[in-house]
Amino acid sequence: MNRTDSAPSPSIDWARTALGARDGWPPCLRLTVDILLNSPLPMVLMWGREQVMVYNDAYASLIGLASLRAPGANVPSMQPAAWSWNSAAIRQAWEGHSASYLGNMLPVWRHGAVAQLALDLYYTPIRDDSDAVAGILCALSPSPPAPQAAAATDTRPLRLLVVEDNADARYLVCETLRALGHEVHPAASGEEALPELSRQSFDILFTDVSLPGMSGVDLARRALQQAPGLELMFASGYGDELTRHLEFPARSLQKPYDIEQLQSALDQIARRLRGTAP
Repeated sequence: MNRTDSAPSPSIDWARTALGARDGWPPCLRLTVDILLNSPLPMVLMWGREQVMVYNDAYASLIGLASLRAPGANVPSMQPAAWSWNSAAIRQAWEGHSASYLGNMLPVWRHGAVAQLALDLYYTPIRDDSDAVAGILCALSPSPPAPQAAAATDTRPLRLLVVEDNADARYLVCETLRALGHEVHPAASGEEALPELSRQSFDILFTDVSLPGMSGVDLARRALQQAPGLELMFASGYGDELTRHLEFPARSLQKPYDIEQLQSALDQIARRLRGTAP
C-alpha cells in the first residue's frame, strides 16, 4: 500500500484571505478545512454569513471555470451554483438541517462554454463551540446514470439515523454515507436520537455501542419498540462482546472499519429490505 502524506492547509498564507490567520480560527473551521483540502471529493465551504468560500482542487476541476483557484477563502463576486440553485436548501442548512439533493442539473464550464451537469449535492451544517451554525459544507459528485424504470426501487437511498457521541467521528461517517448516496440524520446520544424515530421514518439505526447515558444496545431495544421494522447496525471499538448474544438481529462493525465493510453491510440490508436477500 502506498502512502502519501500531505498537509495542504498550513502551507497556505491564510492571513492574506478573508478568513485571517489560521491560529485565530475556531476548531470547527480548522477541522472542516483540513478535511476539505485533503478530500478527493469536490467540496466547497460557505463560512459565516459573509459567505466566505473555501474549496478544494477537485471542486475547481469539477466546475471547470479557469478563474477558480483553490482554496478560495474570499467572498465570491458571484455565488457558485451549489449555493444559488435552491435558496430553500441553503436556508434549511443554516437552520441546522443536513440534506442531500440528487440528480440536480447545475451549470459547469466545459471547453470554454457553459454545460449542464447532473450533480448530487450533500449539505452539512458546521457548528461552532456554542452549537450555532457557523458555516455550511457542500460535497458534490456527478450523478450516476439514471437506472431503468424496473430497477428504480433497487437504487433508493437508505435513510439512516446515525448516533455517535464523538463529533469528529460522527461528521466523518455521515459524510461517507452521504457520499455513498444515502440520507443521514445525525445524533450525539440515544436521548437525542429517540425523539427522531417518532418524527420521521428510517431504514437503519446505526449507533455506537458505547454512548454516554443510554447505551447503543439500550437505544436499539427502545427503538425497536417504536419502529419494529427498523434495521440495526452497531459500531464498536471493543469487538462484539456487547452485541454477540442479543435477542434481536443486528449487524456489528468493528472500529476502525473501512468503506468497503460499511458498503457491504448496507448492501446486505438493502437487499433484505427489498426482499431479494439470498
